[in-house]
Amino acid sequence: MAIRLPEGTAIIGQSGGPTAVINQSLVGVIEGLKGYAPVKRILGMRHGVDGLIKAKAPVDLTALTSEQLDKLARTPSAALGSSRAKPNEADCVKIYEQCKALDVRYFFYIGGNDSSDTCRIVYEMGQKQGYDLRCVHVPKTVDNDLMGNDHTPGFGSAARYVAMAFMADDRDNASLPGIKINVVMGRNAGFLTAASALARQHHDEHSGPHLIYLPEVAFDVDRFVHDVSECLSKHGRCQIAVSEGIKDKDGVEIGAKLISGEKDQHGNAQLSGSGALGDMLSNLLKERLKGPTGKPPRVRADTLGYMQRCWPDPSSVDAAEARAVGVKAAQEAMTGLTDGSIAIIRTSNHPYKVEKRVIRLADVAAKTRHMPVEFLNGHNNVSKAFVEYARPLVGELPVMFKLPM
Repeated sequence: MAIRLPEGTAIIGQSGGPTAVINQSLVGVIEGLKGYAPVKRILGMRHGVDGLIKAKAPVDLTALTSEQLDKLARTPSAALGSSRAKPNEADCVKIYEQCKALDVRYFFYIGGNDSSDTCRIVYEMGQKQGYDLRCVHVPKTVDNDLMGNDHTPGFGSAARYVAMAFMADDRDNASLPGIKINVVMGRNAGFLTAASALARQHHDEHSGPHLIYLPEVAFDVDRFVHDVSECLSKHGRCQIAVSEGIKDKDGVEIGAKLISGEKDQHGNAQLSGSGALGDMLSNLLKERLKGPTGKPPRVRADTLGYMQRCWPDPSSVDAAEARAVGVKAAQEAMTGLTDGSIAIIRTSNHPYKVEKRVIRLADVAAKTRHMPVEFLNGHNNVSKAFVEYARPLVGELPVMFKLPM
C-alpha cells in the first residue's frame, strides 16, 4: 500500500558553525527531493530558524540548475547563513506560523547536537498544533560529537586542515627549535585536536606533535610543565596540540576562566575567538622553564580558530558523505519518515565502508559524544586506534620529506 504524503513546501536550514562541506548536505537534500510530486517547491531559511522567527523571506531553491548546485556544493561555509538560535516557546509559535504561512510540510535542519534539538522542538510543536510537519535532522559538526554517529560531516575536512597545519608547523619548529603551542577547536570533545596526530607521517618519536591535550583528560598545570621540560630534553624542541576546551580536575574550562567577555547564545565563552589560552600557557612555560643560560625558552602560540572550519580544500570522503546524508534525509522523508536524524555508521575499516541510518531525534538531541577511552593514550597522547579511525576520513595527505640529520 502506497504511503500518502502531504503536499506542500520543503524548507531547509543550516545551523551552528559553518563547515567546508555543509553546502554539500544542502545540495544533497535538494537533489534528493527533486522529482517527488508532494514537494511543490524547495525553500531555504535565511540564517536558520532565526530567519523564520524574524519572518525573513526565504530563498527559493526550486529552480537551481545542476551546474549551480555543483558550484554551491563545492563552496565552503553556510550559503543560506547560519544561526545559533535555540527557540523558546514564544519562538516556536513564530516558527509554526511561518511554516504554516509557507505551507511547509517538510523541514530539514543541517547542524550539530543543538540543531538536532531544535529539529525535535519544531516537530513536537507541529504535533501539538495538529499540523503535519515532518522534521529531519541532517548531521554536521567539525567537533565530531554527535551521539549515534561514527563521525559527522565537517569533521573530516577540519581534521584534514589540522593535520596539514601541524605537518607544516612541525617542519617550522624543527628548523628553528623551540616550544610551539597550537590551540585547536573542541569545547567538550577532543576529536579535532586528536587529528593533529595524523601529522606524524614518519612514525618516529621525533615527529610532532609531541604532546596532545584533550578535554577528556584533566589538565594539570604542573604536569604540563614537566611534560614540556622532558620533551625539550629529549628532542630539543616541543610541538604541542591543545584543545580549546581543556578542563581542570574539577571539570572547569581553563580557557573560560581566562575570558570574561563574549559569550554565545548558549551561554558558552567564545573560546575560538580568543588567544588567551595559548598566551597563558606560553607565559607559564616562560616563567617555569629556564635554558642552560638561565633565560626562558623560545615559546610561541597560535590559535587555529575559525579557519579550521571552512578551508577550501575539503576531504573528498567528507564531501561525498556530506552530500549523501542530505540525499538520504530527503529520501527517507519521501518514504514516510516523520521525524529523525541521519547517522553515519562505519561497517568496515579495511576497506573503509559506511552506511547511513535513521536514528531517533531523542538519541542525538542536545547530547555530546566524547573521545572513547580506547582512543586515548595516557594524559598527553592518542592511541593507534584513533589514528586508524581518523585516517580514512581526511583524504590523501601531502608527504613530507626529511633529510637524515
